[in-house]
Amino acid sequence: MQNKLEQFERLLSILDELRVKCPWDREQTIESLRHLTIEETYELGEAILKNDMQELKKELGDLLLHIVFYAKIAEEKQIFDIADVIDSLCKKLIFRHPHVFGDVTVENSTQVTENWEALKLKEKAKKRVLEGVPQSLPALVKANRIQDKARGVGFDWEKREQVWDKVKEEFEEFEVEMKAGNNVDMEKEFGDLLFSLVNAARLYKIDPESALERTNLKFIKRFNYLEEQTLMKGLSLHDMSLAEMDVIWEDAKKFDQ
Repeated sequence: MQNKLEQFERLLSILDELRVKCPWDREQTIESLRHLTIEETYELGEAILKNDMQELKKELGDLLLHIVFYAKIAEEKQIFDIADVIDSLCKKLIFRHPHVFGDVTVENSTQVTENWEALKLKEKAKKRVLEGVPQSLPALVKANRIQDKARGVGFDWEKREQVWDKVKEEFEEFEVEMKAGNNVDMEKEFGDLLFSLVNAARLYKIDPESALERTNLKFIKRFNYLEEQTLMKGLSLHDMSLAEMDVIWEDAKKFDQ
């Protein structure tokens, strides 16, 4: 524990010095760091998906730097400091875990989540369940959070298998608009279909964002293999038939992990 505290103190001291001596660090504001923080968060997510522990350590450090950086800027403006940030977090964790720090009894993690959402509404004096979902979230992540929030107050399927009837219904409605060639309504129905699939993912404890990103990475890996094999044969993808590319594509599947 002592080493952890010493290293954290070392980080704060280094940042203090950077804010004085480094022109770039000195110029940064809360607003200027925002897009960099988003980028670092995505890099952290990529390291998690790749299960690269060394890269994960590095990206956690980068994100930690941003946290203390924001707190340092706020301290300079005499708004709050890193101690206030940590104190606020500790109080929130204790308040939202009454089954650990209080006398509330829970039977499973589902009840923990339901209590968590109810306490968030009470804590933040929010009148509406979905107020806590950030508007700036990517659409896929937002859909998952919206559905999770709704579930927290009991608005959910009685049995998870029922969701597939909804998925089928939304697909059929999309198919009607697709055949009619109505682009505006096609987009609406496709959105409904995606929303229902995200709901299915949630019910089966699948993170839709991670699932889609893993598929993205798998496609990239296979396509890179396709390009590499094509170049090795002195060919160009532009000159190959789809059937020829499919042969190499199927071969690429052997290297999926």
